[in-house]
Formats: sequence, structure tokens, C-alpha cells
Amino acid sequence: MATKSSSTSDSPLTTHAENNPNNYAQPYDNTPQRQSPARASQQPHAEHGAPIDHKVPQENVIQAHPDLLWSRIRHSLREPFSEFLGTFILVLFGDGAIAQVVLSGETKGTWQSICWGYGIGIMLGVYTSGISGGHINPAVTLTNALLRRFPWRKVPLYFLAQTLGAMTAAAVVYGNYRSAIDAFEGSTSTRTVPFSASHTPTAGIFATYPAEFMTRTGMFFSEQYCMPEKLVPVGLFFVLWGIAGCFGWETGFALNPARDFGPRLVTYMIGYGRGVWTAAGGYAWIPIIAPFCGAAFGGWLYDMFLFTGESPINTEGAGLKRFISPRKEIWSNTYQSEHV
Repeated sequence: MATKSSSTSDSPLTTHAENNPNNYAQPYDNTPQRQSPARASQQPHAEHGAPIDHKVPQENVIQAHPDLLWSRIRHSLREPFSEFLGTFILVLFGDGAIAQVVLSGETKGTWQSICWGYGIGIMLGVYTSGISGGHINPAVTLTNALLRRFPWRKVPLYFLAQTLGAMTAAAVVYGNYRSAIDAFEGSTSTRTVPFSASHTPTAGIFATYPAEFMTRTGMFFSEQYCMPEKLVPVGLFFVLWGIAGCFGWETGFALNPARDFGPRLVTYMIGYGRGVWTAAGGYAWIPIIAPFCGAAFGGWLYDMFLFTGESPINTEGAGLKRFISPRKEIWSNTYQSEHV
């Protein structure tokens, strides 16, 4: 662990936020905190359940046969692999449910089937990705970096893993339902998007498209619903099911940049054309940007009015210093460990 003994005491100092099993209690003024020798000597267990695993330093996990090449690769990339698989499961169940409802003409399901599909998808996805914290959403990753000391250096890798997981799931759903899509579209070479002349568009199986009456402002705010933190996967199932069942009609409740951008990119690659980016006045950017705004605002709202632990919001000026200062010691979530 990244600890250093004090000159006056044998008690080690916790010096790295991500190596602190209770990093919610790590102060944002970068003051080292004393850790008991018994606690410091404990080795992190290799498996942990969501939603607390982003507190576990995966680089210290004890593994079997550590000298094998694949063991070293897996040890270094375990968290991105976890996010990949979690996001894959989310999109696989969600887009699979949409495909079955749309391609069957709603004879094999309804809107509630889609709510169930995404609800089950997020529950199983978070269970699967517990090792990495069960983010499975770039907006959640960014909010954890802003408010919960999630290391900034991990953010791009999480984003990439989540997007690739969503892309892979969309490709699997497309492969599974390709014959049904051919029959629904009327041709093996026809692939259409909403807002086109076609009466049988199938691009909406994979990415979200707004209702025709939606304004640009309405589209943006419709995608800003945020997930509350610290919910067990079953709780997330009901939250997503509720959002989808009550507010999902207008824009399709993307709520997740990876879930929308990854499958949308896949539809472009397999022949749906530029319409996947230009439909509804270029709507494609909204489900990518709006969830980031919604998640950050939701995190701020929770910390401002409910959360009493360590957070930049619970510092002098309600965290304003952190957001306006360009200095590394203010923005870095691992600055302590680098300067002890």
C-alpha cells in the first residue's frame, strides 16, 4: 500500500485515496490520516460485491500464478474488463428487449418488456462489474471522479471499456436478430432510421431517438435523469424501471453515454448510414452530453443537502475552490500519494 511511517509513531499514514478502504472518509484538504496497524496489515480480498468495490485497491489483490502472462495482463486490466462486461450485459438485455418488441410488432412484448429488459440488464451488469465499482456508465465514472476521489487517470480507460462493451453487445443483438431485421425492413440491404421515409425503421433498436414533437430543450432535459448513488443492484433495477416506465417515452431514456454512443456507432458501421447522426436535427449528441450533466448535478444535489461525509461540496465555499482552481493539488484525487 502507498503508506509511509511517521517519525514519531509506528502507525502508518493513509496517503492514497484509492488505497484507503474507507476513502469516503478521506479529507479533501489532503491531510494524511492515521490508520491502525491492524487495519493496515489486512490484505484486500479478491472479490467484493457492488456497490463498494471502487474502494478496493485492485493492484494489491492476491492472485494465483502471478507470473503467467495472462495473469499479469488480467491483473493490470481487471477493472476495465469488469466495466466492459457489466456494460455489455446492460446493453445486451436492454437492446435485446427492444428488438423483440419492435421486430415482433409488439406481439412478443410491450413497452413494459423494454423496462424489464433494461432493469434486469442494469441489475446483472452491476453485479457482474462489482470489482470495478459497477459504474457501467461514463456519467457515473465522471461523477465519482468529481465528488468521490475516483482517480482521474482511470477515467479514460473506464470510458473506453464501457463504450466497447456497449458496442459488442449491440453487435451481438444485431447478429442474433439479423434475419428478423431483414424481414421487418423488407430487404437484406435496407437499413433505415427514424425520421426517414421508412415506416419500418430499426435503428431505434440500438440507439435512442426522440419523439417527433420534442424540442431541443426538451430532448436535453429528458436525458438528465440521474441515478442515486449507493444503491444495491436490486435498487437500481427499480430505479431504472421507474424512470423508463414513467419518463422514457419522449427520448428513449439513454441515461448513459456509452449505452447510446456505442450501439449508434455500430449501426453506422453496419450500414444504417449518416442518418444515425443527423436524424431529429442531429439529436445524437444529446444522449452523450446530457447524462454527464444530469449525473454531476444529481451528485451535487445529494452532497449539498444529504451527504455529511467527505466531499468537495462539504468544504469551505461548498467546493467552489476545487472547481475554479487549475492547480494539481486541488483537482488531483491522488496528489497525496505523489508528495509524501
